[in-house]
Amino acid sequence: MTKHVTSSDIRAAFSEAMSAMYRTEVPAYGTLMDLVARVNKEALAANPALRARLKATDNLDRISEERHGAIRLGTADELAMMRRVFAVMGMYPVGYYDLSTAGVPVHSTAFRPVGEEALKRNPFRVFTSLLRLDLIADETLRKEAADILAKRQIFTSGAVELTEKAEVEGGLSKEDADRFVAEVLEAFRWHDKALVDADMYHRLHDAHRLIADVVSFKGPHINHLTPRALDIDKVQALMPEYGISPKAVVEGPPTRDCPVLLRQTSFKALEESVSFEDGRGRWKAGSHTARFGEIEQRGIALTPKGRALYDKLLDNSRKVVRPAADGSNAKAYEAALAQTFHVFPDNWAAIRADGLGYFSYSLTEKGKKGSVLPDASIDCLIADGLIQFDPIVYEDFLPVSAAGIFQSNLGDGAQQEFVAGPNQKRFEADLGAQVLNEFDHYAHIEKASLDACVSQLKNRPAAE
Repeated sequence: MTKHVTSSDIRAAFSEAMSAMYRTEVPAYGTLMDLVARVNKEALAANPALRARLKATDNLDRISEERHGAIRLGTADELAMMRRVFAVMGMYPVGYYDLSTAGVPVHSTAFRPVGEEALKRNPFRVFTSLLRLDLIADETLRKEAADILAKRQIFTSGAVELTEKAEVEGGLSKEDADRFVAEVLEAFRWHDKALVDADMYHRLHDAHRLIADVVSFKGPHINHLTPRALDIDKVQALMPEYGISPKAVVEGPPTRDCPVLLRQTSFKALEESVSFEDGRGRWKAGSHTARFGEIEQRGIALTPKGRALYDKLLDNSRKVVRPAADGSNAKAYEAALAQTFHVFPDNWAAIRADGLGYFSYSLTEKGKKGSVLPDASIDCLIADGLIQFDPIVYEDFLPVSAAGIFQSNLGDGAQQEFVAGPNQKRFEADLGAQVLNEFDHYAHIEKASLDACVSQLKNRPAAE
């Protein structure tokens, strides 16, 4: 019987291949990786306690390997097939994000591993957006865009064949897995020859730059690949020293001692040379702006109560100062953000006590040697020094932050409004599956860790 490669091994191989390809295509990404590696090394050296906790919870090694990518798809068929492809890598759709209300005509999910062990093995994520053609006001242009998208095939025949084989046989051999990675990678590769002529490109571009990016090319080229930084403010400050111009504002919550959710920054999208057909079998030189570099810093996953508070505070901040696309009021916005978020506790004990975040529980050295009465509460176990808790990493995304990154890379005057709202049922119908609820996922990890601690304490003979 053929031995199958694990989905986590396929995911790790694909993540590595994607990173190598993108480093070749966008040299500035390699510079960004060097900068993040430097900042992470310095952050760990300056904070031995952080390094110790990351090592103790098996999270240290994943930091340098961690990436998320982003793609934009054009049709329901592309989305459904992408779901099947990612499933071979052990990546599943988590969460629903509506970006139309922030001026970006897409809705999205994040494909990622969902089990704790799979996340520790390789936490690769791909934020995957589907273009909402219904938001194109020009009916004629909407139909033309749909016709263009209907004719393209973003996956190679080999990628489809191997995906079907994995589904039927429950996995892939090492040889097939290597070929699968190579074939699927082609869907994410950059193509500098457009599918449309210059006139059509500009009509799509005038409707929205992102529409032109999705419709005009052979595939959904990866538009950014993001490493994880332990100190994003330091990365932001050092980017100019590395010849990189950062966006004006770091998206997400303000700087905190106890990071929550997700903070992101990026460098502006590259203007790249492309060619358009002229209708006579020749190519006309032009340019296109889409791909950029992004960095993220991940904090604790928040409970529904914590997320509601975060959303409220972010909204309040933006009522005081709404960040301008050109960065002209960046300092005023950052000040408003910091001031508004003062009410959100900034130490782990308070966050846990208030039920705002998810934590993973483990036995202390004292706990490993002792036992406990069946009716002891978790608070008592913590107070007695038997159990300790560590924040669970937020593995998902923030729609306002994602839209902020998109808008900053579409140009200072690219803000547009769409009469739209969330349509999760339509997205899931196009996906061919329901998206997973991220809160349920984090709650399960927390409960499993706590149950394991209590079980070990109850079943171990008391130390003499």
